[in-house]
Amino acid sequence: MVDLSTTYLGLNLRSPLVVGAAAPLTEDIDNIKRMEDAGAAAVVLHSLFEEQLLEERYAVYHNLSQGAQSSPEATAPSPEQKIFHVDSQAYLDHIRRAKEMVDIPIIASLNSSPVGTWVDYARKIEQAGADALELNIYYVPTDSEMTGARVEQTYLDIARTITSSVKIPVAVKLSPFFSNMANMAKRLSDAGAKGLVLFNRFYQPDIDLETLEITPNLFLSSSREIRLPMRWIAILYRTIPIDFAATSGIRTAHDVIKMMLVGAKVTMLVSVLLSEGIEQLQDIEKDLVEWLEVKNYNAIADLQGRMSQLNCPDPSVFERVQYLQAVQTYQPTVIR
Repeated sequence: MVDLSTTYLGLNLRSPLVVGAAAPLTEDIDNIKRMEDAGAAAVVLHSLFEEQLLEERYAVYHNLSQGAQSSPEATAPSPEQKIFHVDSQAYLDHIRRAKEMVDIPIIASLNSSPVGTWVDYARKIEQAGADALELNIYYVPTDSEMTGARVEQTYLDIARTITSSVKIPVAVKLSPFFSNMANMAKRLSDAGAKGLVLFNRFYQPDIDLETLEITPNLFLSSSREIRLPMRWIAILYRTIPIDFAATSGIRTAHDVIKMMLVGAKVTMLVSVLLSEGIEQLQDIEKDLVEWLEVKNYNAIADLQGRMSQLNCPDPSVFERVQYLQAVQTYQPTVIR
């Protein structure tokens, strides 16, 4: 029997197959049980957004400032105004119910911006029973006067504040848009992060040419997208004392295997479950076990890091030489 067990953030997991922050799937408590039954080793809940906490605080302040004679209906946001359909208290209750229903670890997700209302809520998440916290820093700086150093310091301040406020392990979910990802990873580790989730996908808006309106736009990830996180996990493996979770484009057992080979501790599946269903976890695990048996591996731990830059016969393949080889060997299909 192949041993699929791994560890992540100090948690012992039955396999590297973790459900990422898959809203709306994880908003349904019954789905979380289905995920466990299908083989999920852990579940990252859908994110609670920083703006959500701000909205709730503003509503409380506004109601209090109107006095006892004001009408609650007059100050309540309309359906058109209200963006969030799960309030913060419901999120805490969701954590508690999930912990009661399943035996696998439950990782809460806090999607933060540089505003600063997340500390108290991070503590509440811990008190609700979450096994870990994923800090998703979704921050797009647009101030032309803000330097890259200030942007990085903002990330570090958020991470340090959260990790020092709770006892549960904290992972930081990052975008790849840093001038030196290796340095940023090290500084986040020094700031107390126990894991890095690589990488966040920034969703870009689109333009509706019929209405001339800016519209939200979401495309599910494909396996092609694993190459960026795969490269950086390979480069960073064992250079800093931190666990790596691979996300973006994990859809097949082969994707999982590649990430294990470069040094990931877990892989986070989202798009494949949204498009193919929760039971797809069973097929991925089955294919994963079959590949390991064919290749004569007794445990998935035997794979981890074997193809990282540290252990690769030619470490330069993860750097500039790979770019040169790709450009020089590419053959166009049509030459005019």
